[in-house]
Amino acid sequence: MSWLVLLGLSLLVFSLFVFLFAKFLGYMKKEQNLVIESFKDTLIDKDNPVGLNKSELEKLKQQQQEAQRHLNDVISRIPVIQKDGRFQIDEEAIRQRRAAAQREDRSGMFNNDIV
Repeated sequence: MSWLVLLGLSLLVFSLFVFLFAKFLGYMKKEQNLVIESFKDTLIDKDNPVGLNKSELEKLKQQQQEAQRHLNDVISRIPVIQKDGRFQIDEEAIRQRRAAAQREDRSGMFNNDIV
């Protein structure tokens, strides 16, 4: 039975400390004009880590989507082959493209002289 008395006293002391701590926080907030933010306000939004407003966030997302499309387009133009289980740039295909582009430039120069 004595452990129940100890448990009751300890809960009473604990609740007294919690009450005093809450009063102290209220007093300090009032004295120093503090605002304690909630934990939810401090969490970082994964879609908006820098705290932009809605229009700026939409503009940034659109720019990132355009950049991603451009990057995918550029990467898709690079000829790649699989060699020894790894993807590597196909140097032969690049040489052929350069040679074809140089031939077009030379033929374009000759055609421009005729006109």
